[in-house]
Formats: sequence, structure tokens, C-alpha cells
Amino acid sequence: MQNNILDYLNETVLRTPDKTAFSDGTDSLTFLEIYSQSRAIGFWLHEQGVYRKPVVVFMNKHPKAVTAFLGVITGGCFYIPVDLEMPAMRIELILQNAEAGVMICDSNTIEVAKTLKFSGDIVLYDDICKITVEDEVLKKIHDEALDTDLIYVVFTSGSTGVPKGVAGCHRSAIDYAEQLSEGLRFG
Repeated sequence: MQNNILDYLNETVLRTPDKTAFSDGTDSLTFLEIYSQSRAIGFWLHEQGVYRKPVVVFMNKHPKAVTAFLGVITGGCFYIPVDLEMPAMRIELILQNAEAGVMICDSNTIEVAKTLKFSGDIVLYDDICKITVEDEVLKKIHDEALDTDLIYVVFTSGSTGVPKGVAGCHRSAIDYAEQLSEGLRFG
């Protein structure tokens, strides 16, 4: 039985490392690229002392955004997705509520991020993916993860217009993936 949503990626990369995992029709990433880049992000977070904390992912809808989500989870943290389609006021309310210390951006969002009221570190995805990973550190983080650990918080507008977070943990994502796979007859 799976206890960590990353087990799916870890198993798949062994079977089909060069297969396209995500594509937006223009750019794509293989399972190996996602695995490697997400591990670099997770290790970078560890090196910054960020653990079991929220990390904002402020990126365009792109395969790298999904990889950033997985990287945050690899580092033992949980991600909060934000994108350019959201009004700046809403983004700032989310940032205020989340109290995250790190925001991961892409080249299209970093300049906007710098204009927001955010007191944490703003980092560029491509820069933090260049770090050399220490496997034993990431193995320890993975092994210590509980199936009830948060992996994401998505903010809704709520009935008052003030963003409210809806959280998901490893177990809920695993159960959803397994039920969906069964229902669609995926192996």
C-alpha cells in the first residue's frame, strides 16, 4: 500500500524514464526530467531549512509547474498554487493567509511576484533545479512522511470573498488516484 504520493513517480521513472509525462502542447517533460528536477527542488528546500511548511508555486500552467508541485512535496513541504490569471489583490490575500517563506516562480511570473506584498524568498524554478542532490537526505524526508501529511492547500474564494484554504494530504491524493485508475481501468 502506498503512503507517499511520490511513490507513483518513483516507480514510473524506473519503468519508463524517457516517456513523456506532461505536455502543454508546446513543451513537455519526461518522467526522468520530472523526477530529477523535482528532487533538485526538494533538496534545495531542505538546504534552505524549509520543511513541513507552505511553499507558494507562482508559475504559468506548464509541465514545470507540476514538477514544482512534486518538488515541494519531495522536500517534505506542501504547495500553494497561484497563477497570473488571479487578480493581484486575491494573490496578496492568499500570500497573507499562507504565511509562506518561499515562492517558486518561472521567467513569466517572477517580475510580477516582485511587485507583490511577499516577505519571503522569491526564487526562479530554473535556478533551483541546478542544485546537486544528496539522495540520502531525500530518502530520509520520504521515509519520514506520513500519509496524513499535507501536500497542497488550494485557496477558494469562499462565501465572503476572502480566500480560504482547502487542504489535501498524501492519503487523499493516493485514494483519488487509485479510484480513478480503477474506474478508468488504468494499470
